[in-house]
Amino acid sequence: MKVLIQRVSRAQVNVKKDIIGAIGPGLLVLVGVGQGDSEKEADWLAEKIVNLRVFSDEEDQMNLSLLEVKGAVLLVSQFTLLGDCRKGRRPGFSQAAAPAEAERLYKYLGQRLTDSVPVSYGEFGAHMKISLVNDGPVTFLIEKNPEGQ
Repeated sequence: MKVLIQRVSRAQVNVKKDIIGAIGPGLLVLVGVGQGDSEKEADWLAEKIVNLRVFSDEEDQMNLSLLEVKGAVLLVSQFTLLGDCRKGRRPGFSQAAAPAEAERLYKYLGQRLTDSVPVSYGEFGAHMKISLVNDGPVTFLIEKNPEGQ
């Protein structure tokens, strides 16, 4: 699994003309599910996301977690995070999980996050428009293979 995390003042996701998910301060989390990913990776990522100290304290140092600032998550599936651009001019997606498995793990990650913080969602497989105000900017790419790291 790969997640791209952006600290935001606010974010929303639209499908067609409808706002389907929105948050105030918190994290926009874009999720790519790869072949062979499992609940083990999702569990690790959920714990990492809610506890990662990426919010500023009173001295403007990144010392506070999502839990401590009582922030929310906007969780959006994005299989293009698994795109391989090393060869040619068109990204390859052979490392991405099949849609049914990717959706299952995306929802599983969302449920794990919901155990700790409020979560809004994008729509799996839909064409979405995401609006955000990146706070910082602060952006992190996290990949996890529990057996390999």
